[in-house]
Amino acid sequence: MGEEKGKLESIRGWVVEHKLRAVGSLWATGVVGSLAYNWSQPNMKTSVKIIHARLHAQALTLAALCGAAIVEYYDHKSGAKAERVAKFLDLNDQRHN
Repeated sequence: MGEEKGKLESIRGWVVEHKLRAVGSLWATGVVGSLAYNWSQPNMKTSVKIIHARLHAQALTLAALCGAAIVEYYDHKSGAKAERVAKFLDLNDQRHN
């Protein structure tokens, strides 16, 4: 169980660091998945299939953006984001003479 928690934590860490890439990947996956599903429906015109795929992907993207906003909120509230920014800026480094 500890190993799974570490894997889940590493995935969460990657998503926190690459929010836009994660949302974009989810959008692309949603479009492809929805197109694949809609293409199996024989009684729809091609334009309707494409419109439905875009709408499904758009809804999935909105859900992903809401999820990213929640992660950002909890990171801000817990102080984890401030720690990452301080580490990135290396505020303890006194090379400014």
